[in-house]
Amino acid sequence: MTEELRKIEAVLDEKVRPALRAHGGEIEIDRLEDGVLYVKLLGQCAGCPSADLTNETIVEAELVKALPELVRRAAVVQTVSDELWEQAKKLLREHHL
Repeated sequence: MTEELRKIEAVLDEKVRPALRAHGGEIEIDRLEDGVLYVKLLGQCAGCPSADLTNETIVEAELVKALPELVRRAAVVQTVSDELWEQAKKLLREHHL
């Protein structure tokens, strides 16, 4: 892990993850590219209708404030978590769909 990503992870641990975890969520860095940090919201935050708002008000705000030289903007990479896939498969198996 690069020094840049270590700094970002430290801010996420201190400022972002506690808020997300309070709602059953988590965050993972996808990549940092030209000042844009791409993140994946996981757990209960994955696919949440408020994901964009969460990104703007918590993730991006905290990172830009703490590390303006590294992060100009944050963007959510929309994915379906492994946990959600497993829940869907379980439902399909149980209901023979």
